[in-house]
Amino acid sequence: PVTAESIVVPYGHVIGNEKWRGSEVAQRLQGKVRLIFEDHLGLVDFHLSNRTCILLISEADLVAGDEFKRRLVRFRNASSLRGIVIVEKTQISEQYYLGVQKLVVLELGMVLLPVANQGEASQLIIQLVSFCYIKIWDVREQSRDRGSNPFLRKQRAQLAEPAVLQAVQQIPGVGKTKALLLLQNFGSIHRLCNASVNELEHVVGQTVAQQMYTF
Repeated sequence: PVTAESIVVPYGHVIGNEKWRGSEVAQRLQGKVRLIFEDHLGLVDFHLSNRTCILLISEADLVAGDEFKRRLVRFRNASSLRGIVIVEKTQISEQYYLGVQKLVVLELGMVLLPVANQGEASQLIIQLVSFCYIKIWDVREQSRDRGSNPFLRKQRAQLAEPAVLQAVQQIPGVGKTKALLLLQNFGSIHRLCNASVNELEHVVGQTVAQQMYTF
């Protein structure tokens, strides 16, 4: 199968493809999240929730040829899951990165997050897991109170802030202050990802705006 579309991810768990058992990324995830391995995930490497998954492109995948490109295209064409592509950008694989960026972001319209090694990949996955469950909790709370209680709204914002801030600060040139300004102006990571250079310039200036847009 291309993906396990009907998979159910238990709360607080990550389901990993069996091929990553024993890898550095799996070892670093152990103890931080509840990691379960399955051998029928198809093209997916890690399921973070029922709707969000990770496709991890290693340095070895980039150097080996175009198989990873065919894998991404097959996933995008056949799956309705929200796929996030994490790519291992090292001194060896950096020469292939622009091609990956063009394919993933421009042609497939997917989210691309570069990391220096599998250790960084595991940290990013942990942050994304936290973000997924904060969003799920937030949606459930909104459906319950319909925004009628301002104290609950304030509590949600405070709970979401650390995970969202950490995610935004992964962008080159963005520290905590700029991350706060960006979230204040754009309201969500989704809107931030779709912002134009001109929109970003009004918040962080021309140089950082261009770095962000390129990233």
